Order: sequence, then C-alpha cells, then structure tokens
Amino acid sequence: MKDLHVKKHTISSLTIIKSFFQKESDTMHYIPLAIPNFEGNERKYVDDAVQQGWVSIAGAYVVQLEKEIASYINLEEVAACQNATSGLHLALIDAGIQPGDMIIVPTLTFIAAVNPVRYQFAIPVFMDCDDSFCMDPVKLKEFCENECTFRDNALYHNESGRHIKAIVVTHVFGNLADMESIMDVAEKYNLIVVEDSSEAMGTHYTTGRFAGKFAGTIGDYGVYSFNGNKLITTGGGGVVFSKHPDRVRHMRYLSAQAKDDTLFYLHHEVGYNYRMTNVQAALGVAQMEEFPDFLERKQRNFALYEKEFESFPYARLHQYREGTYCNKWFYGLIIDFSKLDLTLKDLIAIMDSKQVQTRSLWGLIHLQRPYQQFATYKIEKALEYSDCVLNIPCGTQLTEEEIKFVATSLKEAMLAHVKK
Repeated sequence: MKDLHVKKHTISSLTIIKSFFQKESDTMHYIPLAIPNFEGNERKYVDDAVQQGWVSIAGAYVVQLEKEIASYINLEEVAACQNATSGLHLALIDAGIQPGDMIIVPTLTFIAAVNPVRYQFAIPVFMDCDDSFCMDPVKLKEFCENECTFRDNALYHNESGRHIKAIVVTHVFGNLADMESIMDVAEKYNLIVVEDSSEAMGTHYTTGRFAGKFAGTIGDYGVYSFNGNKLITTGGGGVVFSKHPDRVRHMRYLSAQAKDDTLFYLHHEVGYNYRMTNVQAALGVAQMEEFPDFLERKQRNFALYEKEFESFPYARLHQYREGTYCNKWFYGLIIDFSKLDLTLKDLIAIMDSKQVQTRSLWGLIHLQRPYQQFATYKIEKALEYSDCVLNIPCGTQLTEEEIKFVATSLKEAMLAHVKK
C-alpha cells in the first residue's frame, strides 16, 4: 500500500502546473502569465531531503541555499525566510522601527511591500513613481525639503510631527529604482533604506556609483521573493539580507522564534515562525543551478516581444533603467487607450477569450481601504500608469511561437478598436 501511495504522487510538478492552467480546447493551449519552471534537479533534491527526514525548518539545503545566494550577490550572509513579506518585517524590526514612526513607501507596488510597516504599527506616507514605475526620487527629495524639518540628525514630518525613519523602495518588475538619487536623500536625512527587491534577483548596476551592486545590496536591507511566479521559486520562501552580517544573524534569530537555548527553550526577544523549510530550500538549490539560463530566456523573450511591437502605434513595451542589467522579470505593455475604443478590463477579457492570461498593475495602495487615511505626496504618474499598463506572459517556458501569438492577438484586438 505504501508503494502504491508513492507511485500515485510521482507525477511531475510541471505536469501538474500545466494541467492546472490547461483549458478545454482542441486547438490551442492556455498561455499563463508566469509559472514555475522545474527542468533540473528539483525532484532529486526534494526526494533527498524527504529520504533524510530533514523536511522542516532546519537542514543542509537551507544552509546551502543561503550560502549560494550570499555568494551570488557578494555578501557574507543572507537569511532564508518564509517569504519576502516576512523578510521585510524582519528588516523593519531589526532597523528599530517603532509604533508611530513614519515610513516613506511607494503606492505603485504589491501591497505586501507596505503591510509590514503596519505590522510594526508605523505610519506610511505614499510616494509617486517615475517612468521606471519605481519611487520618484525627485518628489522624494521635494517632500523631505518642503514637507519636513531636519533637526538633531532626524527628519520630522511638519504636519504630523512624526519622525520619518525609513524608506521602503520597490524595484518594480525587476527594474532598479534610481538608487543613486534615493541614497543621496537617505544619507542627507539619516533615513534607513529597505529595498523590496522581491522581483529583482539578478538585477544590478553596470555603471555609475553602484556599478556591480545587486538590487537589495545598496541600502541597509534587502529581500528577494521565491514565490511561484518569480525567476526562481521555492514554492513560497525568500531571503532577507544586509551588508552587515550581524544584522542578518539577528534576523535569522528572530525568524526562528528568537530561541537562545535549544535545550531549555529560553527566549530573550519576541520571535517569529518565519524560517524556510529544508524541502523548500531543496527546490531553491536546484533552481539556482538553472538561474543563469532563466535570466537568458527572460532577455531573449523580451527582445522578441520588443521586435513584435516595434513601431506599433498603440502600445509599447516598458523599458528598463540605463546603466543596469535588469532581470526583466515582468513585461509591462504601455497602451495608449486614448486612441482606442476599449478599456484595460476589456482587453484583458479579449485576451482571456484567446486563452492568454494578462493582468493589470496592482491597485494603488493609497487607494486601498486599509490605507486611505494615510498621507500621500503628489501622486500623479502612478494614477496614469495604473490605467494603461498590461502585464503579458513572461514565463521562461514561453516559445517563440507563443510570443508571436500573444503579440499578434494583442495587436489585432487593438486595431479592431481604433477610434474613428
């Protein structure tokens, strides 16, 4: 009976994923936005972890994954955790964020970048994006100069009197924010910088002040996400890190319930159950072996899309910051709906009818019910982009034929709805 049970569950993860996204059609399969790619040693390493009995929050694969990622981004240590959200929370705790502290955050990002601020009962103030989709450093500087006062080596918000203690910066779709300008502001006003690099593993500067620095390693803290739609995945999971190894060790300690004595269970701080499991890490070790190839596929697929939309009058691909190598995690198509007789919602529905998954940007966080009472500063571009950006399939399994089908379907849909 045990052998039968094992055989029943030996179907590959990729087969399960594909069958999940498959729709009933004899002529065309469904093209998802992004799904995990398990083409390497994932099964082998997971089976090894299971056979050894190390499946929970300790084991050799966790240690190996931490070492491999630390080596890749040129840091001494990283700490594996349950997801990037928990990593951000650990970073804010280690940074000493207290109830009532004010944190500058982006409105154009996934809400998980901001929720940890509220976990600490801190107060967000929402900043606009620039054309990179990332935080606008010009408005950030204006806000600090015009809406705040710097005294006793600390920045205070004039209207509320609150201490502005940190900035959370998201590298949207893997695109680096203007970290040179943001770090100038942070250094001038003694602000802690937490980089939400959930989407940006592999992205780095190639020129300028931070040449060779990876996303997440420029500020005080960084995180990567290994969710199922990221370049590499551990199912859930992520890592949190800092240039300062002692901070990483403290965050790892907090993530394991702040246990000071493993025999008598002594705890000197409030801890959290935020550790990654060894089974998850086994997936991650296998994914790291494939990571360079995944990056190459992302570059190739973006170039194919770019060629397809070259000179197309109603849509263009969002570009990435000059002077950087971008992992090109997500592809954003910026559409000129002023010339079209349809909405973003209409276009998503049309593509779904063609069995192609697309999606809009996230709902802007300052407009979400839990955050409507908090301060904002000159939010304009984020509002514009939220109505005209369509995310299109970008998985590493995409074929050239699928990319051409997606692009052709989008262009046909738009050309059929050009305003007279």
